[in-house]
Amino acid sequence: MNQKKTSSQAPKKKNQDQFKSYIKYSGLAFQMVAVMGLAVWGGMKLDDTMGNDFPLFTIIFALIAFSGSLILTIRSLPKE
Repeated sequence: MNQKKTSSQAPKKKNQDQFKSYIKYSGLAFQMVAVMGLAVWGGMKLDDTMGNDFPLFTIIFALIAFSGSLILTIRSLPKE
């Protein structure tokens, strides 16, 4: 038996799509924060190990992590 879509089903689907988008992009945000945090931590550890007074590796790793996260975020956006 075929059921026609009622007007109450259309907003429900729209809300589900919005929720999926929200989950996807909030997941990307947490991923960016985690990658950048690990990069900064690794850079700090490497700077301590090398005995650098200037946080060179911290800055380099943070910039690489930020650039990589930004590129991955842009690639994950829908192509319209």
